[in-house]
Amino acid sequence: MKQLLFTNWHTMRWVRLGFAFFLFFQAYTTHEWFFIAFGIFFFAQAIFNLGCGASGCNLSYTKKENNE
Repeated sequence: MKQLLFTNWHTMRWVRLGFAFFLFFQAYTTHEWFFIAFGIFFFAQAIFNLGCGASGCNLSYTKKENNE
């Protein structure tokens, strides 16, 4: 768990973390508390490295050879 939290911090993780803090700040200043739900979503993505990473969400298209 410690390795997951403290390694592999790429640009998209920092962007998600910044956006989460921005949403928390907006919820506080505007008193629109539903922003907290969106902030928690992006905060969880940043902390646990969930979602599509910097390399995208594509599948590996490697060919398997059929040895018959």
